[in-house]
Amino acid sequence: MSFIRGDGLRKVYDPEGKAVEALHNINFRIEQGEFVSILGPSGCGKSTLLMICAGLEEISGGDLTIAGEPMTGPRGDVGIMFQDPTLLPWKTVIENVLFPARIARVPIEPVRERAAGLLRSVGLKSFEEHRPHQLSGGMRQRVSIARAFANDPEILLMDEPFSALDAQNKLLLQEELLHIWEEHKKTVVFITHSVDEAVFLGDRIMVMTAQPGKVKTFVPVPLARPRNIMELQKMPQYGELIAHIWSSLREEVHRARQQEEEIKS
Repeated sequence: MSFIRGDGLRKVYDPEGKAVEALHNINFRIEQGEFVSILGPSGCGKSTLLMICAGLEEISGGDLTIAGEPMTGPRGDVGIMFQDPTLLPWKTVIENVLFPARIARVPIEPVRERAAGLLRSVGLKSFEEHRPHQLSGGMRQRVSIARAFANDPEILLMDEPFSALDAQNKLLLQEELLHIWEEHKKTVVFITHSVDEAVFLGDRIMVMTAQPGKVKTFVPVPLARPRNIMELQKMPQYGELIAHIWSSLREEVHRARQQEEEIKS
C-alpha cells in the first residue's frame, strides 16, 4: 500500500460563477521515505495539489489517502514549508522553531532537543537567541527548514522554498536539506520550477501538464546517494536526464503560454 495515494483527484474553482478546472484526474503513488519533486508550468496546479495534500484545500472529486486513511483535513504528521519563511519577528530563532509544537501542545522538551540538533545541522546553533531581522534571507530559510522538521512530521510538503534565494544560498540549502532528509528519511514532496533542482533532490520527478493540471509522466532519478552537485554535473547520465525532463516540460510550458495568449485575446 502506497503511503500517499491520489486517485482521480479533481479541483474546480468557481470564481464569479465561472468554473475553472485546476486539476483533472490526478493519479499518483508516493512511498514512505521517498523524495518526490514536482515540475510543471506556471498555473498548472502544483501548489493547489500541495494544499490538497496538506488538507488545506478541499477536492472536487476523487480520493486522497495517507497511510490508508482518507485525507479529511490538516494532520499533525504533515508539515509544510513555503517560499516565504514567515517567521514571527518578535520571537527568537529557537522559539520560532518550537512554535508549531507549542501550537500543537505536544511535550516541548523532546522537540527542543530535536530543534537544537536541527539548528546545529543548518549552521545556526550560535544564532538561537537572534531574531529574524538579525538574519539574512538564507539564514531565515534555514530556520524554516529546522522548524519544518522539528515537529518530526511523517510528511514534509515544500512549495518552492528556495526560489527567492541567490544561486549560492540555494545550492547550500539544497545540500543541507538533503543532509537532514537522509538522516531522518521523511517523505518529502517538493515543488520547483528548476529541472536541475528537481533532479538533484528527488528520487522521482512528477511532470505536470498545462492547465488543467494532470500527471504527464513520472521520471525516476537513478542517481546514487549521497549526491554532490559538482560530481553529478560531470556525469553524462545527469545531462541526459536533464534533457529528457526538459523536453517533456518544454512542451507544457509552450502550451501554457498559448493558453495565456488566448485568454488575453
